Amino acid sequence: MKTSLLLPLVVLVGRTVRALARRLGGGTAIPGLVVERLAPWFLPTVLGRLPHGVIVVSGTNGKTTTTKVTADLLTSQGLRVFTNRTGSNFTRGVVSAMLADVSLTGRLPADVAVLELDEAHGVHFARAVRPTHTMLLNVLRDQLDRFGEIDTTARLLERIARATTTTVIANREDSRLVRIGESLEGVDVRWIGLGPATRAAFRSDDELHGGAEGPGPAHEADVELLEYDGDTARFRVGGQELVAPLRLGPVYNAFNAAGAIALTRAVLGERLDIDRVRDGLAGIEPAFGRGESFSVGGTPLELVLVKNPAGFRMALAAYPHAGVATMIVINDADADGRDVSWLWDVDFDELRATGVALTSGVRAADMALRLQYDLVPVGGVEDDLEAALRRFTAENPGPKRIYATYTAMLVLRRILHGSSFGVLA
Repeated sequence: MKTSLLLPLVVLVGRTVRALARRLGGGTAIPGLVVERLAPWFLPTVLGRLPHGVIVVSGTNGKTTTTKVTADLLTSQGLRVFTNRTGSNFTRGVVSAMLADVSLTGRLPADVAVLELDEAHGVHFARAVRPTHTMLLNVLRDQLDRFGEIDTTARLLERIARATTTTVIANREDSRLVRIGESLEGVDVRWIGLGPATRAAFRSDDELHGGAEGPGPAHEADVELLEYDGDTARFRVGGQELVAPLRLGPVYNAFNAAGAIALTRAVLGERLDIDRVRDGLAGIEPAFGRGESFSVGGTPLELVLVKNPAGFRMALAAYPHAGVATMIVINDADADGRDVSWLWDVDFDELRATGVALTSGVRAADMALRLQYDLVPVGGVEDDLEAALRRFTAENPGPKRIYATYTAMLVLRRILHGSSFGVLA
């Protein structure tokens, strides 16, 4: 009763802070932080009312794409979906996103929530709101100043999985996630997997660090990615095949789509309309920085977000380099990870033949030095990002690709969308 009476006041305070933060150019998570401090019961109270529950997507790589595709697929099936599309994957970011839509009585106009959550903050979230469904994507080496060793990340994901009430979906190609899934009790455990034709494009973290290849899959996949040619994907969904147009870029995004299909199937069960899944996949565009394409001077420019060694390696392996000019932008803000020594765990040999036109960002010189050790030619170093972008587009009239860390990506997108740059998305 007390909570119900206080909800309108909490919502009004949150919206006021949100409006002030926007006017002052403050962070999008500030309203959520205020509400969390004022009413820690707000998050579980509001999300606990959703009839189809709460989906958490976590893991080292692929959270944003999997969350976006899941939300879009559930929407295509007729459900109203709340999701943290701003990309803020802390609990305060989720609360901030809720304030835009929640009523004064604490009702979200949604049937289900699909939330991307950072591994550590996913644990914090799961203590407040037990997820009904959880997707565990992978356990890969991230910036060590964030979570420490890889087994620490695995333990965080295990805690999220153990808090889940209905279904945990895990990547059967990741040995650490297999161990987590096999240890769970009292919850439905399902798997996503790769077929023989796609498995070669993925290597586990142990394999990437010189270990032996793992054995074949020990579990039957609920959804399996069989083939992907960059335009069309073939999945096995339950006992049937699904062939769908897919414009998500590299193959790892197609595997993220497999996770989204599995989540949608887990939520809807027998009510899943496979034709709507096919149509939904055909209309989905890449998420922020995950292969976004722009047109600059009539030629394509792709933006590729890189956050850690495994993600950078996978991106380099997934994209063709011949005939494409490359720029790499590295920042070291908190959101990027202060310790950029992870760049030494990335093999840049793929760029040796084509070279890198420019490096930029706060750590432009460090990036250029790292490339030199792999004998990759570097055309220049330009710390100022806007100057680098203008030089890069002016000196390279053909197709272009930029690999960038998170805060650098934010600046790039702002420049590209600016009125003076003349870019078409």
